[in-house]
Amino acid sequence: MGRVTERRKVLRIRDGAVSSRPDTLVAEEPLEIRLNGKPLAVTMRTPGDDFALAAGFLVSEGVLATASDLRNIVYCAGATVDGSNTYNVVDVQTAPEVVIPDITLERNVYTTSSCGLCGKASLDAVRTTARHPIADTPALRVEPELLASLPDRLRASQRVFDRTGGLHAAALFDEDGEPLDVREDVGRHNAVDKLVGRALQGGNLPLSRTILLVSGRASFELAQKAVMAGVPMLAAVSAPSSLAVDLAAETGLTLVGFLRGGSMNVYAGEDRIALRAAAARG
Repeated sequence: MGRVTERRKVLRIRDGAVSSRPDTLVAEEPLEIRLNGKPLAVTMRTPGDDFALAAGFLVSEGVLATASDLRNIVYCAGATVDGSNTYNVVDVQTAPEVVIPDITLERNVYTTSSCGLCGKASLDAVRTTARHPIADTPALRVEPELLASLPDRLRASQRVFDRTGGLHAAALFDEDGEPLDVREDVGRHNAVDKLVGRALQGGNLPLSRTILLVSGRASFELAQKAVMAGVPMLAAVSAPSSLAVDLAAETGLTLVGFLRGGSMNVYAGEDRIALRAAAARG
């Protein structure tokens, strides 16, 4: 299996002083995901948690919803012409009773950000394929101060980022702000897939009383992944996209952006933010 980091020679220039030294970089390699033996998708990822990544990806595609839907995941031997195993190809085997949707069509509709289809089609696709509707009853209630503390907790857990500076991260927290899982990857969507896949493998879907925090922006794709996993609250340290906000409003997802220091913007689902408690102390 590939390494998470690799070393490369770099010419370093600091205040006019020139030196040569090795630098630690995050590894990036392709992962081909096959479904029941048939090629499905290729993603560029940081090696590690590949089985969880594949499982989480298939949750977001509406193929898997529970641990019982998954029969097995294996690396494909003979993935190259000479028959060697590159550990860059995985095959996901579903249980016999799992009905496989027309993933090619749906992927073009709601996963590819550059597909050119209208926002309405994208929203409809998620609504019709979601198997874990957001249903946190009683509703999750989170104080702004608790949300504000989460980016620092995430940053403290980014071990590979400390060595490379080149990774996105995603974390799941419970309603008290305690970390449940943290994953890093060169792709922010991969980091979320790894979280969701690990939850599926552990029989923990839907993630109905959790907060999903991502280190970058909140794209439509990340909002989609949160909804498909039943996550009621998605927070990002940067901006959301307009379609992510539309999806959050339609599905009942609480979407928080620009979560930095003590400030944040709540774009949808503000009922889960305990504003009155915050105002009473103000």
